[in-house]
This record gives sequence, C-alpha cells and structure tokens, in this order.
Amino acid sequence: MNTQSFPLIQVSAGILWQDQTFLATRRAKKPHAEYWEFPGGKLEPGETPLDALIRELREELAIDVRKAQLWQTLEHTYEDAGFRVRIFFFDIMTYDGEPEGVEGQSLRWLTISEAMQLPFLPADQPILTKLGALRLLNPVTQEKTVSAP
Repeated sequence: MNTQSFPLIQVSAGILWQDQTFLATRRAKKPHAEYWEFPGGKLEPGETPLDALIRELREELAIDVRKAQLWQTLEHTYEDAGFRVRIFFFDIMTYDGEPEGVEGQSLRWLTISEAMQLPFLPADQPILTKLGALRLLNPVTQEKTVSAP
C-alpha cells in the first residue's frame, strides 16, 4: 500500500512545562478520545504552524502563548484511518493564563515516566521518547524550556 498517497493533515502541538511535568490533554467525545496527547490542533488554510499553535491553545486551554520555539517536526501515517499527519512540536517558553479544558477535555500535568505508562497517540510516542532522553541528559530546571538535541 502506498501511504504517500494518503491525505496529509498538518498540526501544531505545544509542550508546556511546569517544573518537571508537562501538560497532556485527552479529548472529550472526539476521535481517539481514549488517548492522551500534547495540546494543539490542525492548521487552517493560510496559517503558519506558530499561528495555529497560538490560536489552538487559546481556544482549547484559554492561554495566550507569548514565546514559543519550533522544536521537532515529524510525520506519522495512520494506515487504518487512511491519512498522514505532520506535527510541528513547539516548546512553549512563556504564556499567560492558567490552562483549563475549555472544550471539555481532560488535562493532566505528567512527568515523562508517568506519561510512558499512559496511552498516548501513536504520533506522539517518538516525542515522549525524545523528551525522556533529554531529561536524562539535562535535568529540568525552573524554566519551561526544552533544549533541542
């Protein structure tokens, strides 16, 4: 099967840190509701990945992103559903507000080891692995920053 012919959906996702934990969300009454994921959403036509991130986190979490940096981009194919996803993962360095589940989604601050015990979207799994490796090399300080390898 040629998966390159599958439609490509572009998504921005944010990694928000609070000490040694990051924010994960679980959708309410949407496809893949059984999985945890990094907050974010689809790019709209004409939107940059950063613009989509800012809009999505305002809509979903009621926060205003002040500083974010693109950290990783990856593609994943959901063969069973017949689509590919390209995800732009951003390190959210500063934001205003306190995250809340505006759309009824569950929110949870997790350590990397806690996250590894939960069902995360398959496309997010490589990011969890990379974050775990970075934490071993560079323990978290009080900053909300991830250093790219």
